[in-house]
Amino acid sequence: MSWLNSRKLLCIGHRGAMGHEPENTILSINKAISLGVDAVEIDVHRVGNKLIVIHDLNLSRTTNGEGYITDKSFSYLSSLDAGKGEQIPTLEAVFNAVNRQVGINIELKSKYIATLIVDLIHFYLNQGWSYDDFIISSFNHYELQQVRHLDSKINLGLLLYGVPLDYLKIAAKLKVTTIINNYNFIDLDFINDVHQKDFKCWAYTVNSLEDVEMMTKLKIDGIITNYPENIPQKFPMF
Repeated sequence: MSWLNSRKLLCIGHRGAMGHEPENTILSINKAISLGVDAVEIDVHRVGNKLIVIHDLNLSRTTNGEGYITDKSFSYLSSLDAGKGEQIPTLEAVFNAVNRQVGINIELKSKYIATLIVDLIHFYLNQGWSYDDFIISSFNHYELQQVRHLDSKINLGLLLYGVPLDYLKIAAKLKVTTIINNYNFIDLDFINDVHQKDFKCWAYTVNSLEDVEMMTKLKIDGIITNYPENIPQKFPMF
């Protein structure tokens, strides 16, 4: 059975295991894998024809660089320290580091990124990877629509912050597998509505044991967390 369809509570490491290591780095991803995650969540921007793994458009919070990534060359971005001597990785480098040990939740942060993402996924599918090694998520529903247009088999996750009136219609139109919302907006009614439409429901970013327990009691399907060690088997599904 695919990890995406598992009946157990899924643990997804947020930007790797950013509670322990610099976010969105290979070091953070390896830490998450060592802590037993089912998948890692990472953020991807397009810079020219390169896909780089970083959350912010501005470099100052997570690197020793300054300015906006879109104004910089790839060689400059590659020269920066993203924490503890780590580079800003490419998406390809992340795929190679994960190497099918766990799933990868790819959050699209840029416009006009869908084609590059799908092309890279197809390259890895041709190397023997599976569609179930990936799920692509985004707040940008247009980019998700473009991914769906390019490949009907790729797993999609609809990212929300709040409860828009038409979110279930959007999810159905995009044929997503999963709806991912901030845990502050998730209650029993929300989960029941999502499950009645046969979508999975994941919560972000859930870090405290108290919030993990609350989400688990609501029968959430997956938790995105900075601290993966707080999730596995502490609160079994009811």
